[in-house]
Amino acid sequence: MAHTLHARQRHIGWDRSLPPALRVSPGETVTFEVTEASGGQIGLHSSASDVAAMDFSQVNPVTGPVFLEGAEPGDTLVADLLDLSPTGWGWTANIPGFGLLADEFPEPALKLWTLQGGHAAFSDGITVPLRPFVGTIGTSLAEPGQHSVVPPRRVGGNLDLKEIAAGSRLLLPVEVEGALFSLGDTHAAQGDGEVCGTAIECSALVTVRFGLRKRNQTGPQVLTQGPAESRAAAGGYHITTGIGPDLYAGAKDALRRMLDLLEQEYAMGRSDAYLLCSVAGDLHVSEIVDAPHWVVSFYLPRDLFRG
Repeated sequence: MAHTLHARQRHIGWDRSLPPALRVSPGETVTFEVTEASGGQIGLHSSASDVAAMDFSQVNPVTGPVFLEGAEPGDTLVADLLDLSPTGWGWTANIPGFGLLADEFPEPALKLWTLQGGHAAFSDGITVPLRPFVGTIGTSLAEPGQHSVVPPRRVGGNLDLKEIAAGSRLLLPVEVEGALFSLGDTHAAQGDGEVCGTAIECSALVTVRFGLRKRNQTGPQVLTQGPAESRAAAGGYHITTGIGPDLYAGAKDALRRMLDLLEQEYAMGRSDAYLLCSVAGDLHVSEIVDAPHWVVSFYLPRDLFRG
């Protein structure tokens, strides 16, 4: 049986006391109508001033929750993502106080995108391929009360893992009766790390088929149907590195060096470079065994610059 949940059937934060918006059995499918991450605070006519005025208590609304019949604490919920269709526009922003280099980018910035034909133009000569996925997806925590949807958790939540896309299977721990599954924060494209704090945020329709396994799992797992395509840019990469005893500091250094490269080689403004890196570049841990220094690398596909 197929069901639909509309965007009005949404909530902010995880809370085991929320009444289910829908009850389903294993094998049934649900199409979720998802509102973009600002919850309607950013629109097609918005400017950077709207970013500065954003109410953070209303961001990342998720559609749901769905009660899965037969799901009990200690089980594993299976979510097969059958389809994910973004709407025709999206946004990327630098939100003051948020992001990997928040102290270095105190001013708000906003980029509005037109999403069509599998690509979105960042500027003249720079095009970003669209790879839609679900940023926030999870089940309810066992602890009572409301829990912020912003940080990721052992039951999922704001994972921002771009392999949670159409064709993938997500396995999630169940901590409460019925699991109470919700999803939101759909993205048209994002780099690993989401370094400025936002991706190409967009509304979308997401279709999920539910399953249930009677076995325990301690954290989210993803099964993809093929290789992670983001690791195979045909035109090669620009790669910068951050090296030292602190992975977080190394991530910052690798990103700063990529911003330097974009300024120097492509005459790009630093704020624009920051937004581009967030939606199209990937942070990797390249080495974590050669003490006392670890290597973090930042990969940016050169194909972006072919127009």
